[in-house]
Amino acid sequence: ETHGVSFRIQISVKELLDTDVLLKLLFHLPVNYPSTLPDISVNSDQLTRAQCMDVKEKLLEQAKQHLSEPMVHNLILWVQQHLKDVIKQSAKISVCKEKTTLSKGTEDGIWMLLVHLDHMRAKAKYVKTVEKWASNLRLTGRLMFMGKIILILLQGDRSSIKEYLILQKTSKVDVDSSGKKCKEKMMRVLCETEVQSQHKRFQTFEIKEYLTLEELQKEFETAGLTTLFSEFMPPLLK
Repeated sequence: ETHGVSFRIQISVKELLDTDVLLKLLFHLPVNYPSTLPDISVNSDQLTRAQCMDVKEKLLEQAKQHLSEPMVHNLILWVQQHLKDVIKQSAKISVCKEKTTLSKGTEDGIWMLLVHLDHMRAKAKYVKTVEKWASNLRLTGRLMFMGKIILILLQGDRSSIKEYLILQKTSKVDVDSSGKKCKEKMMRVLCETEVQSQHKRFQTFEIKEYLTLEELQKEFETAGLTTLFSEFMPPLLK
């Protein structure tokens, strides 16, 4: 495998007020792991995005101490034992972070991703998988079909956008010509950028099919993405 291995682990941890915090940890182990550090993403409905980032930073610090040896199990044990301390420390600096955020806008802002897929052989399964990922990562947007053109337009936290790309590249989401499960090898990232003030925020994730190019163009125009459409659609139509 050229991309390594990705897997998600959910653990329940007792936090400050003895309430259960469900942590969703995504580990991406590169092919030369454990000589190379894993990519780690942290999500939780009970924690703020800033707290999740603090937990991630602490886990990466711990990972450096276990370089060249299997470490995932040790990292999980560590976060179970030290989550309380990380949250306490995060609370101490939250006021400073809040002031900084107010002065420059949101920390990372909302990001947008536009992906082109060459085909879907197992369409129903593929669509269901994309819907599940978008829901789990709290991403909104559209999965768009127009003739042979397949586009995925997503909006959300930058960390969630990055997680989605890892899943899209490393998971077996489709089948090959012989019917065997396979990874997406014909994906192209057309655009990955911060959402601007003129862009409409999508409230949900929807699957939509368009009969004409004009219908698809109207979707982009309504979302304030006329420039995006003009830049990337003509090459796809050739």
